[in-house]
Amino acid sequence: MRLTPLFALLAAALPLQLARAADELPAACSDFYAHVNGRWIAQTELPAHRSRLGSFDELRLRNEAVLVEALGKLSEAKAGTPGLQHAARLWASGMDVEAIERHGLTALQPLLDAIAGLQQREQLPAVLAQLARAQIAAPLALGVRADPMDTRRTTLFISQSGLTLPDRDDYTRSGEAAERLRAAAQAYRATLLQAADGGTAPGSPRLDALARFEQRLAEASTGRVQLRDPRANYHPQLLASLSERAPGFDWSALMAGLQLPARAPARFVVGQPDFLAAVAQAAQTEDLATWRDYLRLRLLDAFATALPKAVADANFAYVGMAQRGLKAPPPRSEQLIDTIGGRVGAQPLGMLLGEVFVQAAFPAEAARRSKLLIADIKEAMRERVRGLDWMSAETKTKALAKLDAMTLKIGAPDRWPDYRGLVTHRDDLAGNLLRGAQWQAAQRFEELGRPTDRSRWWMSPYVVNAYAGGLNEIGFPAGILQPPFFSADADDATNFGGIGMVIGHEIIHHFDDRGRQFDAVGNLSDWWTPLDAAAYKERAAKAAKLYSGFEALPGQFVNGELTLGENISDLGGIQIAYSGLQRALARSKPAPRADGLTPSQSFFVNQALIWRSKYRQEFLVQMLRTDSHSPPPFRVKAPMAHFPAFATAFGCKPGDAMVAEPRLTVW
Repeated sequence: MRLTPLFALLAAALPLQLARAADELPAACSDFYAHVNGRWIAQTELPAHRSRLGSFDELRLRNEAVLVEALGKLSEAKAGTPGLQHAARLWASGMDVEAIERHGLTALQPLLDAIAGLQQREQLPAVLAQLARAQIAAPLALGVRADPMDTRRTTLFISQSGLTLPDRDDYTRSGEAAERLRAAAQAYRATLLQAADGGTAPGSPRLDALARFEQRLAEASTGRVQLRDPRANYHPQLLASLSERAPGFDWSALMAGLQLPARAPARFVVGQPDFLAAVAQAAQTEDLATWRDYLRLRLLDAFATALPKAVADANFAYVGMAQRGLKAPPPRSEQLIDTIGGRVGAQPLGMLLGEVFVQAAFPAEAARRSKLLIADIKEAMRERVRGLDWMSAETKTKALAKLDAMTLKIGAPDRWPDYRGLVTHRDDLAGNLLRGAQWQAAQRFEELGRPTDRSRWWMSPYVVNAYAGGLNEIGFPAGILQPPFFSADADDATNFGGIGMVIGHEIIHHFDDRGRQFDAVGNLSDWWTPLDAAAYKERAAKAAKLYSGFEALPGQFVNGELTLGENISDLGGIQIAYSGLQRALARSKPAPRADGLTPSQSFFVNQALIWRSKYRQEFLVQMLRTDSHSPPPFRVKAPMAHFPAFATAFGCKPGDAMVAEPRLTVW
């Protein structure tokens, strides 16, 4: 990738809010995000089927184009692996809209029959277990993962879930926008119940009872900020203790219905005991007809985008239009990729798409060179830890041990699942997805009582994203190892400002306000001295306060507590990525750039470029309420304003908006 020459970059910038002439630009030292991205934002029109557009989205669309072409050419007969054969059948089933209409709800009928058979309260645990074996959270989410207190072993987790509205507070929030969202949710419920009932529209009393039931669950739900606290959401239980804490529900029957292996430990973990107590109470008191409606709703919602047009259109009207502000649905191929893989490719069959993508476009050179960047950035983090004046030698030693133990996953898994036992057909999309969910759930349940598989990827390789996993690992899928994040043709400054920033961000995640509570092997363990923990919390509180003051829309501010982990990772990630660049530059002096940018300037410019984004207001409003990330302008301006190297690179002076006083550092 070659960056646009400096004069062209500056000519492309335009203030976001001030009505200036086209050739007047905000200075780099007053608003660097607008300085680099302003004109692009002003000149970019969001297509009717986009809720946002930006560098991440543009790369995602390029990756998906590669994926769609590869899937279109994929022949089931010639596919070389079980995964590619399943991918060929799955893709064919998703593109066969006539078959989707013809099959209707046939694939879900056994589960619908089980729900219809719920006539006595004693049957409820078995029905919930049957749904859980298909990964339908109604209203309990059950999953298997490494035990945070001992990551050598896996454990069963039971957590809150099962709301139609995006957030628990949406059930009681006041204002016209909240009323519109609740009305849209009610219309969605009505369409799904009508489909489940064979075309008979539900009356208002049924819908009102269903909404009240969900509100009851919402009131018992833990808020998003509190969900970030790993200790507050870790409650080991045995069946006897859970029955005492959440009486009125046969938890033993639920466990029996999950069909767990005999070696599964008796001990399991509950995330939110108060929510389980509310579910147990509802099991005793809520009308069974309302329970049946609720379970039908959750079932159809889970597979809505794979069902006939009436249901899929209702899902788009609610999720796409009411929540994201879309005016038209995305292309069929784009919808299908999202249906199969989800937002980060973590859906049960999302890894199938990753295998296809890697076969078509694995960036081997990017993976190799990214490892060199990671080594430089990790060493920069070591130097930063050693130099902290507020941390004791004892805690520094443990922090460095954690950094040294951090494992790397880059590009794609070393081996793909063998998909033994999975059944897919070329003309049964909903059935394929249901069987995929059941297959994966059975696979996960079989892991209980066995050592943790630390080789597993939690994100599919085609995705444009990265992650810091709970086992003290960082992962960078093949999908993000491409321009503008990385290019084999770009200089170090550009790459460190792109993928280097992402690497630094993910490393810092293991030391953010949540990640710092886990040790070198991923155990939830307090390795901090009390004084060091207090010093850290003081800095984190300042970061939360700083970001809570950022106004994204008139009267609507960033939630600094909800976004704290991401913000700390932004604040620290930019600094260790920049220090990593300096290490690379010390080994090899770069040639002068034709655009006149210094390496430092190029680093910051590319970082601003990768965050450029344009949002629909509805999507941004929902992001502010539910997303753990701050909006992109603040991911550029805040970290740079609090980093002296930025001011040096662009000659910024005290008093400039991009020079924060006092400067805040956490790491």
